[in-house]
Amino acid sequence: MPRIYNTIIIGAGAAGMMCAAHTGGQTLVIDHAKNPGEKIRISGGGRCNFTNIHTEASNFISQNPHFAKSALKSYTQHDFIAHVERHNIAYHEKTLGQLFCDNSAKQIIQLLQKDMQNADAHLQLETRITEISKTESGFQLTLEKHGKNEILTCRNVVVACGGKSIPKMGATGFGYQIAEQFGHTLTDIRPALVPLTFDGDILETAKTLAGVAIDAKVTTDKTSFNEALLFTHRGLSGPAILQISSYWREKQPIEVALLPSHDCLDLLRRERTRSGKRAIHKVLAEFLPKSIAAQIAKRTQLTGNLADQSDAKLQRLAAAINHWKLYPIGTEGYRTAEVTLGGVDTDGLLSKTMQSKSVPGLYFIGEVVDVTGWLGGYNFQWAWSSGYAAGTAIASDITTAPR
Repeated sequence: MPRIYNTIIIGAGAAGMMCAAHTGGQTLVIDHAKNPGEKIRISGGGRCNFTNIHTEASNFISQNPHFAKSALKSYTQHDFIAHVERHNIAYHEKTLGQLFCDNSAKQIIQLLQKDMQNADAHLQLETRITEISKTESGFQLTLEKHGKNEILTCRNVVVACGGKSIPKMGATGFGYQIAEQFGHTLTDIRPALVPLTFDGDILETAKTLAGVAIDAKVTTDKTSFNEALLFTHRGLSGPAILQISSYWREKQPIEVALLPSHDCLDLLRRERTRSGKRAIHKVLAEFLPKSIAAQIAKRTQLTGNLADQSDAKLQRLAAAINHWKLYPIGTEGYRTAEVTLGGVDTDGLLSKTMQSKSVPGLYFIGEVVDVTGWLGGYNFQWAWSSGYAAGTAIASDITTAPR
C-alpha cells in the first residue's frame, strides 16, 4: 500500500521547510540532497543574510509587480525576526538593512528543522521523484531512493525546489518541469545576482585591477544601484554589479559612476586651480584608489599636468570617471548566480495562497516562482513569506477565487 500524506513538499530549502512548519501535519518534505537547507548553509559567507528590515514589494522583480504583496504582508520580515529572537539566535545588521546571524547559518536550518518536528512534518533526503500525476483525490508520486522505488499519495503537492542557480549545490530545473507538466507557463528564465563578463580592453582593465573594490553607482535602463563594485579576472562583480545584473539585458550597456557623489567637472576645475602642477593620475588618486586613478588617466590618453588640460579635456576626464559606458558580453551564468530570475508565471497562481488556479492542491513557492528579490536578504524573506502563505492555506484548507 502506498504511504499516504496530506501534503508532500518537493524541496528542503528555505521555502519548503518554512511551508512544512505551517501545513498542519501529515507532511513529508522530499529532497535529493544529503542535507536540508544547503543554500542556507553557504549563504552570507556562512552566516545567512536571513532577511532585510526594509523589505517591501518594490524590492522584487516580476512580470506582475503586485503579486508578492499579499504573501509579504501575511508574513513580514518583522515576523521572521521575532521568530529568530524567540530561538535566541544572535544577529546583527550590516549595510542597507541586511540581517546576519552572529554565529552560523546552521542556526537557521536548525530553527526550521525544529519547527518541522513540532508540526509533525517529516524529512526524506537523498530521494528522487521519477513521476508525479494527478488523481481524483490529489496526487500520486513515484520515488526512487538508493535504487528502490516507492509510491506515495497525497492531497497537496508544494513545489519548492528552487531554480537553476548554483548547480554544484544540486540545483536543477525540476520545478519548471512540474509546472509545465500541469499546464503552467514560464516567464523568461536566466541567471540573476551574478557577475558580468567582458572582453577586449575592458577585460584587460578588469584583470589589471582584479581585487580592487570601490563604492560606485551602476545604471542600466533607468535602474541604478549605489553599492560596492569589484574588479575581477573575468570582469566586474560586487553588490552593485550583482544588483544591476537582474535588470541588464544582452547588448545593453551599463554606466558606471566611480565618484557618484561628486560633480566631476567642477571637482577637476577646482583641482586644476589648486593643484594644477600635479600629474593627472596623482590628482585623481586623492579621490580614487591609485590603481583606478592610473587606469583612468591611461584610458583617456591625456598627458601632462592637470593645468595643461582644457575644459574640453576635463569634460572627457569627468565622463571617464562618472559616465563610464560598458558593454558586458554576458554573465558568469548559473554557476555563480545567487538566484534564478523568472519562473512560474504568477498569472496562473493565487497570490494569497500560492495555489495553482487550474490544478487544485498544487502550490508553487520560493525561487521557482517569477518573483526575484534584490541582493541583501530579500530572497530569503520571499521564501519565508511564500512558504507561510502556502502552508497556512493548506492548514486552513483555504480556497481563494482568482483576483
